Amino acid sequence: MGKKRRLLWQIFPSYVAITVISLVAVTWYSSRSLRHLYLEQAAADLKARAYFFESQVLEHLNPLDEKAVDILCKKIGKRAATRITVILPSGKVIGDSEEDPSIMDNHVDRPEIIDALTQESGTSTRYSRTLDRHMMYVGIPLKQNDRIAAVIRTSIPINAIYDTIENLQVKIAIGGLVIAVFAAILSLLLSRKLSLPLEKIRRWAESIARGEFQVTPPVSGSEEISALAESMNQMALELRDRIDTVMRQRNEMEAVLASMVEGVIAADTEERLISINSAAAEMFGCDPSKAKGRSIQEVVRNTHFHRFFKDALSSQDPIEKDIVLSSDGDRFLNAHGTALRDSAGKQIGALIVLNDVTRIQRLENIRREFVANVSHEIKTPITAIKGFVETLRDGSVKNTEDTERFLGIIEKHVDRLGAIIEDLLALSRIEEKDGREKIVLSEGKIREVLENAIRACDYKAKAKKIEIALSCAENTVIKLNAPLFEQAIVNLLDNAIKYSDVEGKVEVKAIQEDNEIIVSVMDQGQGIDKKHLPRLFERFYRVDRARSRQLGGTGLGLAIVKHIVQAHGGHILVESAPKKGSTFKIHLPTMRVSG
Repeated sequence: MGKKRRLLWQIFPSYVAITVISLVAVTWYSSRSLRHLYLEQAAADLKARAYFFESQVLEHLNPLDEKAVDILCKKIGKRAATRITVILPSGKVIGDSEEDPSIMDNHVDRPEIIDALTQESGTSTRYSRTLDRHMMYVGIPLKQNDRIAAVIRTSIPINAIYDTIENLQVKIAIGGLVIAVFAAILSLLLSRKLSLPLEKIRRWAESIARGEFQVTPPVSGSEEISALAESMNQMALELRDRIDTVMRQRNEMEAVLASMVEGVIAADTEERLISINSAAAEMFGCDPSKAKGRSIQEVVRNTHFHRFFKDALSSQDPIEKDIVLSSDGDRFLNAHGTALRDSAGKQIGALIVLNDVTRIQRLENIRREFVANVSHEIKTPITAIKGFVETLRDGSVKNTEDTERFLGIIEKHVDRLGAIIEDLLALSRIEEKDGREKIVLSEGKIREVLENAIRACDYKAKAKKIEIALSCAENTVIKLNAPLFEQAIVNLLDNAIKYSDVEGKVEVKAIQEDNEIIVSVMDQGQGIDKKHLPRLFERFYRVDRARSRQLGGTGLGLAIVKHIVQAHGGHILVESAPKKGSTFKIHLPTMRVSG
C-alpha cells in the first residue's frame, strides 16, 4: 500500500483537478467550435463564389473552348482573390486561375471532385503540394441538359484561419490559467475548513480499527460533524461489546469443530463456503485456511457432493446419502444435509455433516463378495458329490464299472474342495502376517528361489513336454521371504503349464532395472482377452470357468500371488492377448544388489 495522505491533500487536489479539467474541456470545446465555425463559413463563401461563376463558365462549355475557359478562370480568379479550377468529368483540368492546365495532374481522384460528381457539392481541406500551403477546396457540378459537363472548383488558403484560431486558443488558455489560480486558492481554503474536523474523526476511527475503543473528545464544526462524532462514539461502545461476544462464541465453535472426527461444511445459498473443519478439509484434500469464501466447486472436486449440496439447499427436511468420494470408488462418505437458517428463520445456506464409512463399506463389500464366491465355489463340488452319491444309492453301486467312475469323479471334487480350503487358509495366513506382523524378509539369491519353484513344477511340465527356461544372474541378491516367494512363482508356473499347449515353452527371467528387480513368467499359451486383465487377480475370478475347473484351478492362485508380492513391497502386472500367450511381471524394490 502507498503512503497515506492527509484528508486535506485528498480533497484539495480533487477540487483543483475538477477545475483544470473543466477549463481544459471548455478551452478545447471552444477552440473546436471556433475552428468548425470558421471553416464552415469559409466553405459556404467558396460555394457561393462557385455558383456566382457558374453561368460565365457554362458559356464556354458548349461548344467546349478550353482556352477561353482558362482565360476566364485567370481573369475571374485574380479579381475575386480566389483560385478557380474547371475540371471535366474525366478529371482533366481545362482551366485554372493560377497554373497552366496542361501541366496539372488529373483530378478525378480528388475528394471534392468525387463528391461533386456524385452529390450536390464536395468539400475538402488538405495540403497542396503545388502551392505549398493548406487549402480549402469546394466543388460544384456544372450541368447541361441534365448531365454534368464539368466541375467548377474554388479554393482559398486557410493558413490565416489556423493562425486566428491559435491566437484565440492562447488568449483562452491565459484566461483559464488565471481562473485556475483563483479557483485553487479558494479550493485550498475550503478543503482546509472541511478537513480539520474530519481528520480528527478519521484518526479516532483508525484507533477503533486497531481495537482501541476509547471515548472520542468533542469535535468542533458543523452540526452534522458533531452528530457524526457522537454517533461514532456510541457505535464504538456497542461494537466493543458485540466483538467480545462474537469472539467468545467463535472460539467455542472453532474448538468444537476442530475436535470433531466428522467433517462439517457450511455454505451459503450461492454455494460459497462459510466454514469447513479440519476433518472435512482432510477428506477433500484442501487447505481450510484458504477455503473460506470460495465456491464449493473450487474447493471440493466431487460431482456427487455438489449434487448432494444442491439437494440440501432445496430440501425443507434433512436428507441423508452415501457419497463415493474418489473416482476409483475406494472411499465412501455418509452425508447428512440440512438447511442453515439465521435467527429470523431465513435460509442462508446448508450444513453438511460427513462420516467416513470407507472401512465399513469395504469390509461389507469384501464380506458380501467373499461369501458369494465361496458359496458358489464350494456349492458346485458338493452338489456334484451329492448327485453321484444319490446315483450310487439308487443302484448304480452294483455296476462295478459305473461305481469306479462315479467314485473317481467324487474323489476329484473332494480334492477340489480340499484345494479351495487349502488356498483359502494360505491366503488368510498371508493377510494375517502382512496385517498384524510384518513378513520376515531375509537376504538371499533370487536364482535359488526360482530354481526351487521350477523343480516343484517339473513333473507337470514334463507330462506336457513343456520346456521351462530360466534366465537370471547368479549373484543377484535381494531381500525376500523365500518360501512365500517360491509359492508365488509356483502358482504362476502352474498356470503357465496348465494353459500352454503340448510341447510349448515357458520362460522365467529376472533382471535388474533402475531400483527394482523384475521377475517375469512368460508362456506361449492361449492368452487372455484385454477385458479380463483388470480383474485377473480378484479372488475366484476366472476367464473361462469351465476350463479352469476342468484343469483343477481354484480361482485363488493369482490372488495369493498378488498378496505375496504386496507383502514384499512390490506389485505385479500382466501383459496378454488372445493366442499370443501371457507375461506376468513381478516388480520388487531393490534393497541391495551385489555383483
